[in-house]
Parts: sequence; structure tokens; C-alpha cells
Amino acid sequence: MSCTNGFGNVRLMYRLVLAVDVEKYSARDAREQLRAQEELKRILNVAAENAGLDQRHWYEQVSGDGELVVLPEDVDVSAVVGDFTRQLETILGEVNRKVVGGRRLRLRVAIHHGTLTPGPFGPAGDAPIVVSRLLDAKPLRRLLADQQDRDLALIVSQSLYQDVVRTGFCSLDPEEFQPVRVNAKGVQYHGFVRRPDQVRVAPATALRPVSGGGAELVALPGGRA
Repeated sequence: MSCTNGFGNVRLMYRLVLAVDVEKYSARDAREQLRAQEELKRILNVAAENAGLDQRHWYEQVSGDGELVVLPEDVDVSAVVGDFTRQLETILGEVNRKVVGGRRLRLRVAIHHGTLTPGPFGPAGDAPIVVSRLLDAKPLRRLLADQQDRDLALIVSQSLYQDVVRTGFCSLDPEEFQPVRVNAKGVQYHGFVRRPDQVRVAPATALRPVSGGGAELVALPGGRA
């Protein structure tokens, strides 16, 4: 869709947006930060490939400790929310089990489906703001702090939970999630955190790539997160 205002034609679109952040990145020295960046990039690439996702059309806005990804319009939303995050958690666990005397790579991940528009410095609009607020949510940070055996903490927006996780098309169990409220800069955001006490991680080899078969679910906007 597009609209016209004082700035001319602005293209507004619905996209799935994913944000990833490395826990305690600033506590690492420069060598450890570089290693964390390289490891994170490799893990994201392998997880996407194993989940049957094509990264060639992903828009990635990187920062030192993570990245924000805008996925293409025709992406299989259920595969990203379910298969990709499960692969990410499994591969991350395999990598961390090999760490001896070093700092493990632990991640916070947030996903939302909403509106945005391309901008000269990256995507602008509601979706990148919502996913960034959820990524920085205290309940998500506290999950990793309280559960030191966890490698990944996942939060999805309320609308994404309702539209995708609860449908049965997603490989994640809706019962594994608990609702949370996040207050940031005078605005309240609603999300669902995947509960660590009920996580059941499947082996990476058990998840087969999606190659166009099966249901292609596109989440419809379900209101603000």
C-alpha cells in the first residue's frame, strides 16, 4: 500500500521483522566481540538454511551485538517463528557445549509482524520499534539471567502469537508461551515469552528444509503488539 503526504509517495508495507541481540556483548574485549559476531553470523546462516529459508532477499541492519532483519513479503511466517528459532536454539546449544573456559554465546530474539517503510538509514515505522522494545524487555533479559543453562530467550508480539503460534501451523507449542507487558517510553507493548521450563528442543537433523511444499502461512495484521 502507499499513501501521499507532504513528503510525496510513501510505501507502507507489512513485513515480518526479527531482532537478535548477544547477551553482555559490551563485557567482551575486542577479540571476543569479533568472535561473537562471526559465530552469530554463522549460526544464523546455518539455522536459516536448515529451516529452508532463503536469505538472499533478507534486509539486514547490523549492529555490533546483533541485527534487525526484515524478511520478504512471501516468506513462510510459520517457518521463521517455528523452525528457524528451533534450529537457532539447537545449533547455539551445540556451539556452546564446545566452549571450554570461555564465554558462551547467549541470545535474545524478538519477532513481530507489522508495518514499516524503507528509509535512508533503515526501516522506519511501527514494526521495527515494536520488535526493538520487545527485544529489550526486562522479562526477556531476566529469563537469561535466571536460567543460566538457557542459550536463547524468545519473545513474539501479541499479534504474532495470535496469528501464527496459536494456529497449529507453527512448530512451537502455544502452551510454552506466557504473556508479558512491556512499558517503554510511555507506551505499553504486549508480547509472549517462550517459557524455558517447557521448551522441547528437537535435534537439528530432525528439521527438514521447506522447499515450497506444505502450507504457506502468511500472518495477517492482528493489531498493535
